[in-house]
Amino acid sequence: MTRFLVVLTDVRPVEGVNRNERVVPERRRQVVGASSREAADRIAGAFMALGMVRAGRQRVKVIAVGRRHSRD
Repeated sequence: MTRFLVVLTDVRPVEGVNRNERVVPERRRQVVGASSREAADRIAGAFMALGMVRAGRQRVKVIAVGRRHSRD
């Protein structure tokens, strides 16, 4: 079963900062788990209604975790 994380982060300034999320991730404000994509999309929609997200100072990310690969 695939689980999802909905992450609310601060947008990083552009000024010459390494933008590689694996090396220097954006600062997380809130992380919420969801058991289905539909639930994750609803939570993300609620986060997107926040003023800081609408103003471009924060962003919302939906990340699939625990994805199982089928064996051939």
